Order: sequence, then C-alpha cells, then structure tokens
Amino acid sequence: MRTITLENVCKTFYDKSRKLTPVLAIKDFNLRVENGEAVVLLGPSGCGKTTLLRLIAGLDHPDSGEIYYNDVPLDAIPIEERGIGMVFQNYVLIPHWESRKTVGFFLRLRDREDEVPAHVETVAKITGVDIESLMGRFPRNLSGGEKQRVSIARAFARDLELLLFDEPFANLDAKFRAQARVELKRLIQEFNVTLVYVTHDQVEAMSVADRIVVMDAGRIIQAGAYENLHANPDNLFVAEFLGTPTINKFWGVVSDGEWDGSYMGRARLPRRRPNGCEVIVGIRPDHIRICEEANGIPATIDRVTPYYAEKFNLLEVWLRKRRWQIQVPLGQSFVPGDTVYCRLDWSRALFFEATTGTRIR
Repeated sequence: MRTITLENVCKTFYDKSRKLTPVLAIKDFNLRVENGEAVVLLGPSGCGKTTLLRLIAGLDHPDSGEIYYNDVPLDAIPIEERGIGMVFQNYVLIPHWESRKTVGFFLRLRDREDEVPAHVETVAKITGVDIESLMGRFPRNLSGGEKQRVSIARAFARDLELLLFDEPFANLDAKFRAQARVELKRLIQEFNVTLVYVTHDQVEAMSVADRIVVMDAGRIIQAGAYENLHANPDNLFVAEFLGTPTINKFWGVVSDGEWDGSYMGRARLPRRRPNGCEVIVGIRPDHIRICEEANGIPATIDRVTPYYAEKFNLLEVWLRKRRWQIQVPLGQSFVPGDTVYCRLDWSRALFFEATTGTRIR
C-alpha cells in the first residue's frame, strides 16, 4: 500500500478556443491519502477531479507543488515501480486483443504470464462473477458491463499498491452499476490497497469511500465522512450538492437577532448577525412535516413524484412564487392543486450567509 501526499499542487490548461486563455484546473491543492484508505473525489463536472487523478497517476505533471508516494517524490519513482492499477470510464481495451491478453499485460511484460489464471480465479471468487468466461473474447463481443469487468480485472492483475478509478461505472445502466459497486467493494476489502476514486455519483461515493473530498473549481470545499458532510456542511455549496432530493433554500433578513422569512416564519440564528443582513435557511425535504391548518404554512401542490424504492412521495409545492419540496411517506394521497399545511423543523435548519454561502454556526 501507499500513502499519497499532494502539497500545494497547481495545474493550468490553455483553452485553444479562447485564444489560449489560461484555465486554472487545480489550485493550491493539499491532500494526504493514508495507507489502505479509500478516498473519493466528488464534485460537479469540470471541477478538476479527473485532472487531479491524472496528476496522481503521473499521466500529467503539475505546474507547481509536489506529489509524493510514501514521502518519495513521484518523479523520482520509475513508472514500472509505481504499482498503479487504473480503471477508466471508457474501459480502454485494445480492440484486437482478447480479454486474457488484456488482463495479463502487466504480468506478460515481466515474463509472469503463467500467473494470469490464478489472478482471474481470485477476482472471480471475490466478486462472485464468472470472469473466466470472458477471457477468450474480444472487446467487440463484450457488453459494456463485461468490458468494465475485464478492465477492473486488468487493474488487479499486477503487483498492486494504488488503485485509481475515473468514473468507472458512468456508462453503465443503473442495475449493473449497483451490482458493480458491490463487486468492487469486495475487491477493495480483500486486496486492501490505497484507493482514489473519482465520481459525481453520491451513491457510488457512499458505497466506496472511507473519506469523501468534495471539490469545486479545482480546490477542496470540504472533506470527511458522508454522514458528517450531509448533516454538517461548511457552506451552501456542500449542502446543495449532497443529498437527494436537494435541500430547500429560503431567503430572509436578520431582524432583532432572528431570521425573518416573512410568511415562512422566524427563527433564532445560531450566532448574532447585523440587522438587515441577508441569510439563507436550508431545510431538507424530510425535515418538513404536513400538519393541521392552524399550525402550518399553506402551500399549493404542484407535482407529486413517487420514489417507490425509497418509500416516499416528493411533493413540490409553492406559495407566493416561493417553491420547495416536502418528503412524505408513501400511502398518503396528494393531488396537484390541493393545499397542504407545512411545519418546518427549525432544530434541523442550516443557516448560511447569502453573500458568501458560509455556514453560520
């Protein structure tokens, strides 16, 4: 296993379509991934996740800063000694090679091709999938899921210390993605390697990660376990990015130490802010309840969306041009156009500065 350390790493690209305008992809990035840790880089498209993964792999080089494997500069380690297994979104299989040749590429370079069957058998045993049946087939004869299984088997069929995954299941259908996550988790636990995994899928991140690093604009916004990031976001970006359905936002102003949202109500702030200061309240849909008329805020139902697997209905409601969502159990009957009365759970509310998005604690 390896520790991976990034110190003040920066990377700039030049956009040819905009007369070589510099685009800062990674900015003053500092991160340490411990031996055997599974770290997921999570963020929206264009936030720098894949660029960072390529830098860690040594496929690209930073403009400034340093990357270390076990406290040794990456550039000082020969490529053949880095112990990296990498899995890409688009599989990267050689069209005229059958799967056995692809999986055994690393071992064949070291005159150890006789070890390939044992590696394939080990992967098959851990995942519970018959990988051997794919070994004699070419990429053109494999489905997307089968190609990805071959790609993953190739990554594990080497002297492995570090695994790098770049959105490996993005091109697969939902059913296979769920199955593939389980297979991958088994492999990670069995081989006990250091893992850096790129995705924008929260479910994938939760199923794989020991620690999640939320990124935006080439920098770390917040890092930690998913449960903590979801319940205690440092800023509005993290609060909005994590959680399905997304968090509700209500604008208001500070009045006598309280958030005043007009007809949405008033709430005591965690910390005193100047009167007239704009503050955003974030409340997740499952922290809003339907209540009796006398105790609630009236809202008109615009849409009802059932989530059968998760066992809830999502109500999209509005009042005086404000729109928000409420999560209610399945089995209750709601019709668009009806009026419901809502009560917000202020004990679960999150408060943010409207100008900066910073959490008010």
